[in-house]
Amino acid sequence: MTRIVIIDDHQLFREGVKRILDFEQSFEVVAEGDDGNEALNLYEQYQPDVVIMDINMPDMNGVDATRQLIEKYPEAKVIILSIHDDENYVTHALKTGATGYLLKEMDAEELIHAVKIVADGGSYLHPKVTHNLVKEYRRLSKQEGQATGSMMSAIEIRRPLHLLTRRECEVLQLLTDGKSNRGIGEALYISEKTVKNHVSNILQKMNVNDRTQAVVVAIKNGWAEVR
Repeated sequence: MTRIVIIDDHQLFREGVKRILDFEQSFEVVAEGDDGNEALNLYEQYQPDVVIMDINMPDMNGVDATRQLIEKYPEAKVIILSIHDDENYVTHALKTGATGYLLKEMDAEELIHAVKIVADGGSYLHPKVTHNLVKEYRRLSKQEGQATGSMMSAIEIRRPLHLLTRRECEVLQLLTDGKSNRGIGEALYISEKTVKNHVSNILQKMNVNDRTQAVVVAIKNGWAEVR
């Protein structure tokens, strides 16, 4: 069983998250809280596998609570919940030690998928967040190149057909575009189950642990375009 603690000061939202997680037989929500201070106490009491933490809370926000939690329990795994997709919020949360960042516009399937990945020792970022981070990375890289006087030539997009099938290349590009599994399925007129299979194959062939790593590797190698 994956034991979970939920920390969110909005009771209705917290109850909704718990209801979704309760549908997964391998999950158990062992405790709930409504502020960062309570998060520290509940972690010490229950030692959960994953903490799902709201970023905006009174008294102690989710970022500060995560920082203190990781300092005391380095093995703690925290998924931040937020309405903010700005890269500053994301990087700040990740620097404190969070291993997941989800937007509250997520669907139930994505929440369950994120918890499973983080519980297994991986990291998970909402697809929209991943796309924004990649765009910011490219912007900063371009600025750095201009500051040093180097000429930034256009990146040639070379599909990795030596590694992936054509369909997998299409899925990889849509991952880079920030599409969810549902969005990819709608764009390619295939089922979400088929999308999951493609994503799993991509991760295995690229030897990466999660979608975020796949996107970063694809951008660095010129296998996908930031559009």
